[in-house]
Amino acid sequence: MKKKGIYEKYLKRALDILLSLAGIILLSPVLLIIALMVRIKLGSPVLFSQERPGKDEKIFRMYKFRTMTDRTDEQGELLPDEQRLTRFGKRLRATSLDELPELWNILKGDMSVIGPRPLLVRYLPYYHTHERRRSEVRPGITGLAQVNGRNSSTWEERFAHDIKYVEHISFQGDLKIFIATIFAIISKKDILVGSEHVIQDLDIERCKDEKEN
Repeated sequence: MKKKGIYEKYLKRALDILLSLAGIILLSPVLLIIALMVRIKLGSPVLFSQERPGKDEKIFRMYKFRTMTDRTDEQGELLPDEQRLTRFGKRLRATSLDELPELWNILKGDMSVIGPRPLLVRYLPYYHTHERRRSEVRPGITGLAQVNGRNSSTWEERFAHDIKYVEHISFQGDLKIFIATIFAIISKKDILVGSEHVIQDLDIERCKDEKEN
């Protein structure tokens, strides 16, 4: 376990609280408008929630704005994600506006503004020992992997960025990631905020590796 600096130990969480609280207050009109549009276009519930692993792999419930319909097939089974993702939902994801409810997760202490993205719980058994270090810190809305990769990035590359972040947390580093994220969203650059939508199926790939070896 690495030794934490003053910023990571004392200031990072305080800054998360200030930023998330300010974001919730200042963006409340935006949050209400999006919630209303989601209700009209996609129905209820307005929020999508899902269990994710947080710091020390403690499971928490992460919140986002809903981006998909509940369309089912003739057997009553949900259609594939790509068929349920609407044009409106794609716009929410492209602008990362679907991530705004995670401000509540940050305020609660489940997440941080900057940190490794919280992936699916079912991926946990397939992490290598070194990769499990990504859970030494709170997961974030955006992180080093998100501003250093496109949708074609492999999970090995993303995890390498996550571990690098865990080992070198600093105020300057977090500020650079924050600014890079804002710039990428404004410029519509293909970054990986919300990258769990496009990450390769880790459990399937590693199950294949285990069978082959």
